[in-house]
Amino acid sequence: MRPIVLGVDVDGETRCAHYRSLRDVIAIKMKCCGGWYACKDCHGALAGHRLARWPRAEWSERAVLCGACGSKMRINDYLANPDACPSCSAPFNPGCRDHHHFYFEIY
Repeated sequence: MRPIVLGVDVDGETRCAHYRSLRDVIAIKMKCCGGWYACKDCHGALAGHRLARWPRAEWSERAVLCGACGSKMRINDYLANPDACPSCSAPFNPGCRDHHHFYFEIY
């Protein structure tokens, strides 16, 4: 079942007021609250608490959603191939790599 994605002005493919390109089709299940959000800025605007990053030990969690097909990816699978959805081949925004450290304990 496809989760409800929270955010500011979220469309049917998880784009939000902050990120609206055709490739902005990823949502993240937040470690801190378990809610699915379109982006960190949407979480900041709506959640009322600080964002928590997923520790490496939990990267097997299905916490990345493809907004194009609804596939839930494991964090480690997404980080290994952040360019496109492994299920439907929808391209992901390459700029999302610059934000991985907000969601996942990269460093």
